[in-house]
Amino acid sequence: MVYDKRQATEEFARWSESYDRCVLQWLLFGPSHRALIKRIQAVASGRPATVLDIGCGTGLFAERLRAALPDSRVFGVDLVADMLAQGAPRWNHHADAVFPVQGDSERLPFASGSFDFVTCANSFHHYPDQEQAVAEMRRVLKPGGRLLLLDGYRDAPWGWFIYDVCVTFREGNVHHASARRFREILERAGFQAIAQKVRRGPAPFLLNEAIAAEPISVAPGPHFRLRSTTPSPQAAEA
Repeated sequence: MVYDKRQATEEFARWSESYDRCVLQWLLFGPSHRALIKRIQAVASGRPATVLDIGCGTGLFAERLRAALPDSRVFGVDLVADMLAQGAPRWNHHADAVFPVQGDSERLPFASGSFDFVTCANSFHHYPDQEQAVAEMRRVLKPGGRLLLLDGYRDAPWGWFIYDVCVTFREGNVHHASARRFREILERAGFQAIAQKVRRGPAPFLLNEAIAAEPISVAPGPHFRLRSTTPSPQAAEA
């Protein structure tokens, strides 16, 4: 059976209440967030950055990123309203610089060329159309913007057992892409300077990093303008 968005929504709605306390925060999510923040700090070199975090959940990564880069502005998008609702105190605390939006990774509600960085950590295996999701990541990045796409590393025996056996048994027919598959998707979407780094351990993960070097032409989509007291990524009115 093909994994679909309805299944993903139901699964994460059930998980939302315990998400911030689950063992994966220590085992996988925390290390993943530190790896992403380290790369953003290295690339940004102290300059203010506008970041889109796809699959933002309750906003833990957005909060950690703001602590590490106080001048950054972070937009989070998630399909599941319950996950965003669980993060309400966090969103409210950082309301001047962190902006949650309910939306679909395959149809991002932002205008083309809006962000310096796009991040996606540990949710990509839930996306039914992974190529379309990467195409959207490419679209919303500025020329020269950087994608940091991270998911479980399943190419070695332990990772295969964890992700292709255990996670699939628990979560259904999700798909952890191989390193080769990631590279193929990124290349087809028009990314350049693709680099891949594996982090070993009890929950190994693969960090894919790539640059959107040139602007691309895309058909207009149903985007909206984000309203705030400070400038926000440009978006077309619906």
